[in-house]
Amino acid sequence: MRKDITIQAQPRDLRGKNEARRLRASGSTPAVVYGSGGDAVSVAVSPKEVTRILNSKTGHNTIFHLAVKNGETVPVMIVDWQNDPIKETLLHIDLKRIDLSKHIRVKVPIHTVGEPKGVKLQGGLHELITREIEVECLPDDIPEQYEIDISELMLGQSIRASEIPVGDKVKLVSPADSVISHIIMLKVEAEPVAEAAVEGAPVAGATPAEPEVIKKGKKEEEGAAPAEEKEKKGKSEDKKKK
Repeated sequence: MRKDITIQAQPRDLRGKNEARRLRASGSTPAVVYGSGGDAVSVAVSPKEVTRILNSKTGHNTIFHLAVKNGETVPVMIVDWQNDPIKETLLHIDLKRIDLSKHIRVKVPIHTVGEPKGVKLQGGLHELITREIEVECLPDDIPEQYEIDISELMLGQSIRASEIPVGDKVKLVSPADSVISHIIMLKVEAEPVAEAAVEGAPVAGATPAEPEVIKKGKKEEEGAAPAEEKEKKGKSEDKKKK
């Protein structure tokens, strides 16, 4: 969507990491402007103004004017940007020239409204599968966002991309059957099954092992029998000698 916004840009003759650090230290952010049949131009822009556009309702789909000092003034869009992972400041920005007479492809954010009946009445869980869809249209016809009413969704039901009213001037590019939002059953985790055999514990169905003392007792009894027989034989032989 085109906005009546103009950002000033300074041309950059020098490139490289050292020059980029110098620019950031001075309060600017390195950027590149390209596309629409023109040459790529290195510029420096205000990170605050670009951040303000990125945080607006239209976000990176905002079309604004870039005025390069002693150069061109053209409509552009932010197509890519890099943030510092710690400070979250802008490190670099890619800007694309926009021909207002040609169709372009953009991704439009999706917002849901309402509380699904499948959640309120059936205890399901609402999942938003994708937060944007891709469309094709003229730059001035880019929608800010699409709102979908999910209040009538029941368990197992979904909304697909083809069901979103994109408008007469807009063509859906995302797959028509791609799921945007649906209601699913909550997963119930099964209770962990206790291990059948714990070290030192008997296993169900197995024959209990005989205590070691009993086994020893049997061996001693088995060993005692031959000794008694020898003693009896010795006595009988003594009687015969007498």
